[in-house]
Amino acid sequence: QVHLVESGGGSVQAGGSLRLSCTASASIGNFDALDWYRQAPGKQRELVASIFSGSTGYADAVKGRFTISRDNAKNTVYLQMNSLKQEDTAVYYCAVLTMNTHYWGQGTQVTVSS
Repeated sequence: QVHLVESGGGSVQAGGSLRLSCTASASIGNFDALDWYRQAPGKQRELVASIFSGSTGYADAVKGRFTISRDNAKNTVYLQMNSLKQEDTAVYYCAVLTMNTHYWGQGTQVTVSS
């Protein structure tokens, strides 16, 4: 069992920045993938950014604005979000994939106002 705790969400004006953190209860160096998802009201959960096999990937909507990174020593994954837009408003979840099982955090709310 892996427990994930997110932090760093909040309210920000359009154009601003936030950094989300996700701390795991186990060594993140052993995970197959480290992901950030988001879910806006009335929409499906979508993959925003991922670290896998030493590479990173991003949804088209956030490319060039969001950066995913990791600190293995702290067992923490980050999502730096810059140039935020109102359409980035959502609950953001971190997730890790290990042994063919996805573990999820509780989510953190990000609200971007005009």
